[in-house]
Amino acid sequence: MRVQSVLDELRERPGTGDVIPIIDPASEEQIGEFTDCGVDAVDEAVARAKAASASGVWKNLPDYERAKVLWRVGDLIDENAEHLAELESLNAGMPLSQAQSLVAVSAEWFRYYAGWCTKIDGIARDIHTGGLRGIESHMHAYTLKEPYDVVGLIFPWNGPSFNFCAKLAPSLAAGCSSVVKPAEETPLTALVLDKILAEAGVPDGVVNLVNGYGHTIGAAISAHPDVEKVAFTGSTEVGRAIVRASADSNLNKVTLELGGKSPVLIFDDADLDTAIMMAGFGTFVHSGQACICGSRILVQRGVYDRVVAGIADLADNLQLGGPKEDGSMIGPLISQKQLTRVLGYLDQGRTDGAELITGGHRLDRKGYFVHPTVVTNVDPSTSRLFQEEIFGPVVTILPFGDDDEAVALANDSTYGLAATTWTNDLGRAHRLAKGLKAGTVGLNCQMQFDHSMPFGGYKQSGWGYEAGKAGIETYLQSKIVWAKM
Repeated sequence: MRVQSVLDELRERPGTGDVIPIIDPASEEQIGEFTDCGVDAVDEAVARAKAASASGVWKNLPDYERAKVLWRVGDLIDENAEHLAELESLNAGMPLSQAQSLVAVSAEWFRYYAGWCTKIDGIARDIHTGGLRGIESHMHAYTLKEPYDVVGLIFPWNGPSFNFCAKLAPSLAAGCSSVVKPAEETPLTALVLDKILAEAGVPDGVVNLVNGYGHTIGAAISAHPDVEKVAFTGSTEVGRAIVRASADSNLNKVTLELGGKSPVLIFDDADLDTAIMMAGFGTFVHSGQACICGSRILVQRGVYDRVVAGIADLADNLQLGGPKEDGSMIGPLISQKQLTRVLGYLDQGRTDGAELITGGHRLDRKGYFVHPTVVTNVDPSTSRLFQEEIFGPVVTILPFGDDDEAVALANDSTYGLAATTWTNDLGRAHRLAKGLKAGTVGLNCQMQFDHSMPFGGYKQSGWGYEAGKAGIETYLQSKIVWAKM
């Protein structure tokens, strides 16, 4: 019943654009619908955020008071965790246990950044200088850290609550007002989180939720002249569009967390049982719909056959199913569009001569389910399966000889989000960590995360960092003040 009430409320939100269906990816059934709010609604939301910032109702609140509100948000997320996880699981098609984990982590975003509210500071120096004209002077110089007035926050569908909180918590801690847009495929948890923010004491106008398509609402936010900063998580293609919008409007600052094609390097001296298990789960979790999934596995030739067989066996034994099905370990792809995309990649791979060890097909049942797929025998320089982000349960496995070849294969990508190395040679592990071009490198561990550590990508995997101190600094501007003594 609580789910239905959220669906009803979302349907009743005003809009002027297209009606957007909400599809359960595990059953392919429409469970609800809502209306694209329209570009005028974005203008109104930005105006509310700008007015809230001008009033100082949030950004001028004493820092310890902002901290109390953020901590309260975390507590309220915990109190509503069951409801949020149910919505997340239904909307994204993920197992309930996974949704519960994401909701728990989401609450911690607010508690972590509550601690930063009282630690926003700059630097100060007494400076004796000849100045530009050779005139000696005594100066006191200091920096002020000030929030952007209005930020636009645009979230993806593959972790709705997590991504909502990952961007909103630091922006609120910094003192920003915001316009937030969840993905059109997964709008449900955002509605509940918006109510939680109000209940916790976030003033009216500070956070403004808008719903609709990316090409309408997301584009309007990105190009709006009064939005001073945009933070986006999603595809590299859309990231480029946001950068172009910034260039064409007000050169607003942009933070991008984009695609990945993360390599996993397995050496012959690794703990192979652990490496195979972690590499397999790190590929197929959430049906491969995570930017840091290890979708390219590179294996030293001496253990190549064993690793291929082990990951194929794991793929064959992962139970696929909907959120309410007992024992389901991974769920469906998010949509028919994504299903068509993934199957298209697999068809192209077959045409190009790739060998599919297991999987490669849709399950014979309702829902957008694809059997976890292991691919070998691809040309790393030309294969789209090896080079492009598929965002599905598909992994390519290739052999290598020595460290140099492994690093060359790993770095042969336009992406650089994450990488993993499995080896018991400590010196090799740290040498590889320096050689791999990725924003996050795991040594004998995979898909690690903590709110205190920055996260971002090299190359076309993004601009800037989220989490940690870097996560709040991205929502702050530095002002340098000189005072003549």
